[in-house]
Amino acid sequence: MKQFHISDDGAATCQGSLDPSDSPGTLTINQLLLESRTGLERVHASDLERERAAGALVVDTRPVDQRDRDGDLPGAVVIDRNVLEWRLDPSSPHRLPTADDPGRRIVVVCNEGYSSSLAAHTLQRLGLTRATDLIGGFQAWAALRKQSN
Repeated sequence: MKQFHISDDGAATCQGSLDPSDSPGTLTINQLLLESRTGLERVHASDLERERAAGALVVDTRPVDQRDRDGDLPGAVVIDRNVLEWRLDPSSPHRLPTADDPGRRIVVVCNEGYSSSLAAHTLQRLGLTRATDLIGGFQAWAALRKQSN
């Protein structure tokens, strides 16, 4: 049996292979997460402001209840996860005006850095090749901010 572990810092370890013949057509969520993160140049919370200053579009996909509870992410555009692809795909008639450059760096932020990895991978499959996510999500950013104060 394969063992997968995704650490809090986003590192994934696997004992065994991801050979699809082992379980045809199905993946566990940890396998899917590992596969999704393979092509991502993930961002550390300490680098998020630098990414934004360099022109990255920071996208907060947390649900409204989490944003109400924990606060906003300064400089981020809020896009509900269920419409993310339509709002960022440059070919979509429903895209945001800031989503017209498929080469723009996009940093997706969720609460803890899991669903954002899946979302960033999906955005890459839509041609947004520089899409990535924030390791540890909003909670990592908030913890870093708390340490700085």
